[in-house]
Amino acid sequence: MSTQTSNVQAFEAHASDADFDDLRARLAAARLPEAETVYRAAPDPRRWEQGVPLADVVDVVNYWRTDYDWRPFETRLNQIGQFRTTIDGLGIHFLHRRSTRADATPLLLTHGWPDSIVRFIDVVDELADPKDADAPAFHVVVPSLPGFGYSDKPVTTGWGTEKIAAAWVELMGRLGYSKFAAHGGDWGGNITTVLAGRFPEHVLGIHTTFAEGPPGLTMDGLTAVEREWAEETRDFWRRRGAYAKQQATRPQTIGYSLVDSPVGLLAWILDKFAEWSDTEDSPFETISRDRVLDDVTLYWLTRTGASAARIYYESHNSLDPDLRVDVPSALTMYPRDVEKCPRPWAQERYRQIVRWTLPAKGGHFPSLEVPEYFVKDLQEGLAAVLAATGSAEA
Repeated sequence: MSTQTSNVQAFEAHASDADFDDLRARLAAARLPEAETVYRAAPDPRRWEQGVPLADVVDVVNYWRTDYDWRPFETRLNQIGQFRTTIDGLGIHFLHRRSTRADATPLLLTHGWPDSIVRFIDVVDELADPKDADAPAFHVVVPSLPGFGYSDKPVTTGWGTEKIAAAWVELMGRLGYSKFAAHGGDWGGNITTVLAGRFPEHVLGIHTTFAEGPPGLTMDGLTAVEREWAEETRDFWRRRGAYAKQQATRPQTIGYSLVDSPVGLLAWILDKFAEWSDTEDSPFETISRDRVLDDVTLYWLTRTGASAARIYYESHNSLDPDLRVDVPSALTMYPRDVEKCPRPWAQERYRQIVRWTLPAKGGHFPSLEVPEYFVKDLQEGLAAVLAATGSAEA
């Protein structure tokens, strides 16, 4: 990968008051549709059958306009440590939290869509300097995907998961981390898989909540639960994958709404937080309104609704069917995630699974839904990975 500059520069986020005056004015002037025509008494998951219920949008919009405060999140980002560097002509933003522990391992955390670096904001400190002295510690790096947050928006095609993975190796090298562990979920899990498969000389091992076996595998030999997983995944893409098809085929079209309308952006993102979380109705059963609005506001302030959607155009269904991961891998399948890969299928791609975990609760955003469990599982998973790496090198 060609490098324009190896400079890493400190970065601070600061939105102007004018940005929020404009946002509040747009929210106050929003034109909303009529209510959905399905069962509407809360709490009940059937309320969401046509998408985000009107009552929920009205409630969150009013809160966003009158009570939500972006500044604590902005301050938190600046406290962790934000930086930017240019790789292959594209400015990449990232958080970097170094551990105080001498035995810390570099750890790359990659987010997905429709989240952002918000996914990991509540777990960075505990991963870097755990309260338990026996838990592993990490130098934590959290990049914003190209077209997301404070990273630049690509102006040409080509920034798919393969190129992003190569950019992450370059990024970690610039920070002095020639070898590192990696974790991700959603697109971050896909990219983590590519990292491990393409760059095993740099990746010590991985932990992921996303696993995808090679295509065409048989259901013969799967347990009843694993068959149910496979059927649920098939049903998800058949009946609930319209958002991905839209973003994979016409990201520019939906992008106008996402960049111009804060209510449109909110509804597009809130729909996924609701559907993909381990809740019975609202995503706010497990994730605070402020955290969800931190995510939505980050998209709004950076005008990245369209550019973030383009990761689907670049990489939807693009994971190389022949890619294999031979580094130690820890996989966690949360019960309410939208895709759960049967272990026999996962083993066809991830050929050294050292830990396989099935939590009792949690969905697609576990670091936001069940952060304490997520941290413990990630620590234990990476401890197993690093132990296996040490054994292999011994």
